[in-house]
Formats: sequence, structure tokens, C-alpha cells
Amino acid sequence: MDHDGVLALYDRDMRAGAQPDGPGARIERVGRVVRQVSDGHGWDGVVWSDLDAAHADAAIAEQIAHFGALGREFEWKLYGHDLPVDLGRRLRAAGFTPEPEETLMIAEVAALDLDAAPPEGVRLVPVTDADGVRLVADVHEKAFGTDGSRMRRQLLARLTDAPEGVVAVVAMAGDEPVSAARMELVPGTRFAGLWGGGTVEGWRGRGVYRALVAHRARAAVERGYRYLQVDASSQSRPVLERLGFAPLTTTTPYVRRP
Repeated sequence: MDHDGVLALYDRDMRAGAQPDGPGARIERVGRVVRQVSDGHGWDGVVWSDLDAAHADAAIAEQIAHFGALGREFEWKLYGHDLPVDLGRRLRAAGFTPEPEETLMIAEVAALDLDAAPPEGVRLVPVTDADGVRLVADVHEKAFGTDGSRMRRQLLARLTDAPEGVVAVVAMAGDEPVSAARMELVPGTRFAGLWGGGTVEGWRGRGVYRALVAHRARAAVERGYRYLQVDASSQSRPVLERLGFAPLTTTTPYVRRP
């Protein structure tokens, strides 16, 4: 895989050419910045910028003013290759708080091992309705220790209004949900994004996450997508590298609260 070429394609299709990530959201292109504005229940933030030292501070101030007028918390999604090179420092000086760094990892679907099966006693169940979404949210809260209410609303809205744009799956051990994940499909691009892969404690390291990746990869192949993209944590990165994903850059959420 041509790492530089794929990263440039990702920037063009998924960031500069971003599409709304769900119903009620819209993409706005203002000057040198591309941002998403939600209906108040989704994700708000900057997905791409084309800045230099002369324009960065003014662009940051404009985003603060815009989302501040809405009374919204928002995120500036900063990638390791974004310019200017001190953009992170400028964001911190403007009141943003960096969250843990992740790694943007991408793989060509054709190069992945898609035969990974879940461990014995675990079955993968497609998520298509509110009951399934409840199971996904339950896993999310147990695996990550965070409130899953916003994710629950967003996933249910996607499955209701645009089901062709999302694939969600939960791993069940008997009647217990032990892992869950989703894949977001962006029409007109070559990228499918893997999100929310979480496994409850006690089931980690047993191949469940690997099986969820393979399940979604097969779905991407069926839908004609060439690349899979993941914002990988330090825990999931080794698994993804063994599967064939390559690290291309880092990504850090910079969050500013009203």
C-alpha cells in the first residue's frame, strides 16, 4: 500500500470532502476550515483545516465564536501531519483540552484475513433495531466506562433513517453482550470506518475483537469498499497490525467546552 498516497486520498475524501455522520448533522465549509454542526444531539467539531501560521489563530477564534454562540462543546480533530506544526499548542492556548492520542490505521480490505471466527460459545448478532442498540450501548458503557446515551441516540437514528450507511454487530455469550462495534459507510468514497469496538473485561484477549473486525471487513467487501479505517487506541493497535492494518498518522481530539 502506498502510505502517502492513501493518506492524501483519506484527507481528500474523508476530511476535506467530509459528509455528515448522521441525520440532523450538516457539513459547513468556512474559509480554510471544514466543520460539522449537529442538531444538538450529535458530534460537533472541525474535521479538516488548511492553515498556516498567518491564519491559524484567527481560524481557531472563529470556530470558538461559532460554537460558543450555539452553547456547544466541540472538538477539533487534529492529525499528526496537519499544519502549522504548532497547531496543537495554539489550540491549548485557546482553551482546548487534548484527549488521548490515537493512531489512524488503514488497510486494504483485500489484504486482510477475513476468516477469523469468534471463540467457542460466542455468536455475532447483527444490530438492526432498538433492542440491539441497547445491547451495543450496554457493552460501550461497560467496556469504556463512559455514558453511552449519545451513541445510543446516534446509532438508532442511523439505523432508522439511513440503515445503508451503518453496519452494527454485537457479540453474545449466551444472553450476555460481551463485545460490540459498528462500521460507517460513506457513499462515493473508498473508505469504510470501523468505530466503537469495545469488549467487556473478562472477554478481552480471546479473539472477540478480531472476529468483529473480520465480520465488518466482509461486509465492506460486499459493498465494494476498498479501504478500512480505524482510529486505534494503544490497546487495539497491536491487534490491528497483526490483521494487516498500517499506521499512517496520529489523531488527537482537542475539546473545548463552553
